[in-house]
Amino acid sequence: MRVARHTFFSFHFERDVWRAGQVRNSWVTQDRDAAGFWDKAKWEEVKKKGEDAIHKWIDDQLKGTSVTVVLIGAETSTREYVDYEITASHKKGNGMLGIYIHNLKDVDKKTDTKGANPFNKWTFKNAEGKVITYPTYDWVNDDGYKNMGDWIEAAAKKAGR
Repeated sequence: MRVARHTFFSFHFERDVWRAGQVRNSWVTQDRDAAGFWDKAKWEEVKKKGEDAIHKWIDDQLKGTSVTVVLIGAETSTREYVDYEITASHKKGNGMLGIYIHNLKDVDKKTDTKGANPFNKWTFKNAEGKVITYPTYDWVNDDGYKNMGDWIEAAAKKAGR
């Protein structure tokens, strides 16, 4: 039996919002909840208020989530707020996984270059000091539409959520 998971999605807004939207739409059309998505006007409004406001928004979006999915595009691993979302998710105890989205087509029907795995910046440890690794998948090659629910459930179970 699959539990309904409230999932936070982390991604590079400016570059990957179109690809991320495709993933989000496939998730919510399967009667699932998603957090971490906002429209451009909202993003610009929060950005004007500065870093503390952005961090607060991220923290608020993470409330009630049990899993964080990092949508990995060409430049995701270089994004400051993605780093914050990953570290905040780890501290919160969310299960995590990464999904490469570079093979999805953007608004101009183009794919992108594969980005670096953002999880490789840290060595994550659990409460017992044991190193944790977070799995990554490819949305296109690993059939994310069909399998993302299972990936999220596995990440939640691995985190004890």
